[in-house]
Amino acid sequence: MKRHLFSALAALSMAAACLSGAPAQAEGKTLRLVPYADLKVLDPFFTTAYITRNFGFMVYDTLFAPDAKGNPQPQMVANYKTSDDGKSWTFTLRDGLKFSDGNAVKSADVVASLERWEKRDNIGRAMVAAGGKWAAVDDKTFTLTLSQPFGPVLDGLAKVASYPAFIIPERLAKMPDTAPLNEVVGSGPYTFKRDEWVPGSKLVFLRNPAYVGRTDAPSGLAGNRTSHVDRVEWAILPDANSAMAALKNGEVDMIEEVTPDYIKALRSDSDVHTGVTGKSQAYLIMNHLNPPFDKAQARQALRHAIDQERFVAATGYPEDLRMNYCASFFICGSPNETSAGAEPYRKVDMALAKKLLAESGYKGEKVVVMLPTDVAYLNSITLVAIQAMQDLGMNVDIQSMDWATETARRASKNPVEKGGWSVYLSSAADYNVNSPLNNTYLGAACGNSLPGWPCDKQLDELRTQWIGATDPAKRKELLDQFQTRVYEVFPYIAVGQFDRVHAVRASIKNSNLLWGLPNVWVLDK
Repeated sequence: MKRHLFSALAALSMAAACLSGAPAQAEGKTLRLVPYADLKVLDPFFTTAYITRNFGFMVYDTLFAPDAKGNPQPQMVANYKTSDDGKSWTFTLRDGLKFSDGNAVKSADVVASLERWEKRDNIGRAMVAAGGKWAAVDDKTFTLTLSQPFGPVLDGLAKVASYPAFIIPERLAKMPDTAPLNEVVGSGPYTFKRDEWVPGSKLVFLRNPAYVGRTDAPSGLAGNRTSHVDRVEWAILPDANSAMAALKNGEVDMIEEVTPDYIKALRSDSDVHTGVTGKSQAYLIMNHLNPPFDKAQARQALRHAIDQERFVAATGYPEDLRMNYCASFFICGSPNETSAGAEPYRKVDMALAKKLLAESGYKGEKVVVMLPTDVAYLNSITLVAIQAMQDLGMNVDIQSMDWATETARRASKNPVEKGGWSVYLSSAADYNVNSPLNNTYLGAACGNSLPGWPCDKQLDELRTQWIGATDPAKRKELLDQFQTRVYEVFPYIAVGQFDRVHAVRASIKNSNLLWGLPNVWVLDK
């Protein structure tokens, strides 16, 4: 603790230096936030990185949003109706919606945005597979028609991540999706002040004067998103010590994700409020295109070498914020929790792991592991994974980089000798994990999966059956069958479950309304 305190005090001048370079702030209230990572990609349709998702919720709006209980509520939509058979939906936009360029939000913008969204999103693709077609009736009315009932329509439109169904202008939505969009035109609570953007240092958002909030009180991400402050700054600080010093000194108002080492100290600080953002699952992603993880036996081998307790302990989170073991791929404590298929992997079996690796045909090929340097808990759990792979006898090549660089590089399908990769670790919040359709790495059909590119036709068939099932008992049976198959082919490996923590200065109002991500529009000072 003395070492951390000394480091924090030493970092104080560094934090002040980073923040003092800002120009004179606009009149009114300014809220300063330390995000968990730097921002490199502005297009939330192009990457699943949470930092880009967070940027999206600052400047864009969605048709629906989850309330504090996770239930989808209308956001840009004024009202909607569906047919008795669930195959026809009609939606009407609220009055007065405008983009930040002054143009009205129209049904044509919505339809084009959703057509762009469903090219990448798991629920969107499943909707297309169910015959889903969007159409504009007039400037404020649009429809969805399906060839078969599709239960998660509203869940899809209210998605929080990977990928949220943000609404953008038609002209941008129809641009090629092979590269990220760089123009930012939204109808959300803030506008992006690009002229003050200093990559690696600062982002600035201003209250959007054209934003039309709902009359509903904020709940989760739903309700009125009208900002209480005039300006929001994301301060990209060099390390956790700098962030802590800045928070304690009042240079920043909030830290999105507190480094675990500092949680205990902040919990006893009367000037700071800490809160749990929600449950998260840490996972290990293997590249299924390159050896050795193109073979299921190699993936099974690695899972037999995984001890979840070691991984969650390595995060540094206090014991009350972590689970030593979770068998479910769909979040322990959620409605879809299941232990189906997990028993053979309950304990580490290194002898069996080495046997399976040998049977996979592994001959000592290089295994490239991307090690993030600027996200502490990811760095720690990646080091645990590296040790497990080395114990297994793999030829591990550790390549260090910052998280923003890693999120860009993971899109490469090149072999490792040409700049490709084999393994990286990340995590996802419960709403990105908790069903065979929401789960980032289990919800996509072959050909549409995310970096790692897993493919299993049997999982695709079981997922389709689960989506279409209406009887609760049948859905549970199919869920168990789905997870049992996951434990056979391992599209990814879940390495543990924990809760993330944010910190807000006690002088900031409404921090109890923070939910799932930095929904800073609820905060006041």
